Amino acid sequence: MRQLRQMLRLAGSGTSSREIAVVLGIARSTVQDNLRRAAAIGLSWPLPSELTDDALENKLFARNGVKQGTRRRTEPNWAHLAVELKKPGVTLLILWEEYRGSHPDGYGYSRFCELFRSFEQRLSPTMRQEHAAGDKVFVDYSGKKIPIVDRDTGEIREAEIFVAVLGASSWLCCKNSGWLERSCVLGRHAA
Repeated sequence: MRQLRQMLRLAGSGTSSREIAVVLGIARSTVQDNLRRAAAIGLSWPLPSELTDDALENKLFARNGVKQGTRRRTEPNWAHLAVELKKPGVTLLILWEEYRGSHPDGYGYSRFCELFRSFEQRLSPTMRQEHAAGDKVFVDYSGKKIPIVDRDTGEIREAEIFVAVLGASSWLCCKNSGWLERSCVLGRHAA
């Protein structure tokens, strides 16, 4: 804000935009833009004494009543959405549909995804792990059960999906493991 006052003072004394940029250590285009804004609203040096730095900034950078750094549409709680997205079966599309249900004038799907991805990038919770080929295999059950119908009896059984991933190549293997019994679990690990 102090630079704005100094910029207007230097411009009022006849200093060129290039010289003002060098003195203040900012780009010449920034100086020219700010001087154009000041001229558009009728500000020139000397400034009125009652004009504070905040008021000067608000006059120069007012954008149709939107506060700088805020968005026009209601934003969801991105942190809450990140937690929800980790739940099984939850997708960004489902979260967006819920958001639009409560905020019909909210963001479209593509902008919603873009804002969510930019929120995720600010988190940066990465942990690099090096895996030697053939050294590790990661195994687990998917957490979701699928119904399997016996053709002969018509009995419906819930089956777990066994998932194994090789550490180095990320090669994935998924198998229906039937009933979750100890022998089945041990058999899948050995297979």
